[in-house]
Amino acid sequence: MDRSSDSGPTLDVVDRRMVTELVGDGRLSIRALAERVHISRASAYSRLDRLVESGVITGFSARVDPVRAGLATSAYVALSVEQDAWREISSRVAAVRYVEHVSLVAAEFDVLVLVRAPDNETLRVVVLTELQSIPGVRSTRTWLVFADSPGPGAWVDDPTHPPDR
Repeated sequence: MDRSSDSGPTLDVVDRRMVTELVGDGRLSIRALAERVHISRASAYSRLDRLVESGVITGFSARVDPVRAGLATSAYVALSVEQDAWREISSRVAAVRYVEHVSLVAAEFDVLVLVRAPDNETLRVVVLTELQSIPGVRSTRTWLVFADSPGPGAWVDDPTHPPDR
């Protein structure tokens, strides 16, 4: 399958620096962004517009500490599903309240779901009532998360594209 059209534009060094800066602080002004990557504001505007229009940047959001926001219980829930129903199941799972992320995976199960809930009782309802009642879900397996630690992601300390700060 040819995925070259799905991959978006090729990012040059300046584009990567812009994305890195915005991942670090999505509230940067265009002026500050331009200064950090050493380009004019006009160039920063046009490059940012291109990155958004091409789908490289899909939006801007706040990072929320789930515990401080009242979502102290987190779990990964693996779903085994009927193979011909995974598209419908993925969209139904993504619509369930407290589901933060849904991934189709190649493993002993088919879909991996990150759930963040206020408490164990709510998590139980999400898994046993909401997720298991979706047509095509054959079984679930749940792993309770004791602690989260963010990694650097792809935009920090990339050895193939070292920062030029």
